[in-house]
Amino acid sequence: MFQFNAMNQAVLLFDGYCNLCNGLVQFVLKADKKKKFLFASLQSESGQALLKKFDLPINDLNTFVLIIDDKYYIKSTAGLLVLKELGGFWKLFYVFILIPRPLRDFVYNNIAKYRYKIFGKRNTCMIPTTELNDRFLH
Repeated sequence: MFQFNAMNQAVLLFDGYCNLCNGLVQFVLKADKKKKFLFASLQSESGQALLKKFDLPINDLNTFVLIIDDKYYIKSTAGLLVLKELGGFWKLFYVFILIPRPLRDFVYNNIAKYRYKIFGKRNTCMIPTTELNDRFLH
């Protein structure tokens, strides 16, 4: 059975079939110089286990989930916290947290709804390269 217990690391759950989501994962991998983030697709065994652990829907692939210190964040809040955690220039975008969450999530939900039409969809989940394998939960 999967069990996550990493100190000083965060886990990003993403739709492994979504080209936009995979692009965001690639961006975070490059920008995350301290290797703070681990990754798992929502469809993976570990992703499903984490969703269950936090009583989140296991079939909702429209949600970007960030887990830090045994707490979860979803949608726009998760995205803004990722930028904040990356630090440097990226943390400046965290100012958008001041926009009320319903408004931020309205924009997020519309992007999520049309992401396959706009950015496309993969036939299989992303498979990490050998050098990145230790950053992915399976």
